[in-house]
Amino acid sequence: METIHMPEADGRSADLIQANLEQLKQIFPEAIKEGKVDFEALNDLLGNYADTAEERFCLNWAGKANARREAQKRSTGTLRPCPEESVDWDTTENLYIEGDNLEVLKLLQKSYHSRVKMISFLSFG
Repeated sequence: METIHMPEADGRSADLIQANLEQLKQIFPEAIKEGKVDFEALNDLLGNYADTAEERFCLNWAGKANARREAQKRSTGTLRPCPEESVDWDTTENLYIEGDNLEVLKLLQKSYHSRVKMISFLSFG
């Protein structure tokens, strides 16, 4: 008679809280701080903005809440190639994009996710 070896089970159920935290980290990595949910950041990411009088130690500036709102808005712009202003258009693997930094980054986010090696910003002013 053949002996069947079963792997040892630790007798505990799945850690649902940790599993939920890991899923949340995959979807909203910026809402996880030091292994815990930053509910203020999560609310902002979900569009539930609240102005708070007290904030923890972090990078702050006047208009930060408005900047978060703007970053979450959907972009309606379109990126169009400009071969006549490009160098080596037919052989290059690089793109030159001119526009508002935030708008361009939002437009690139979906179509170029995990494909961008470097972004360099130039400021003229």
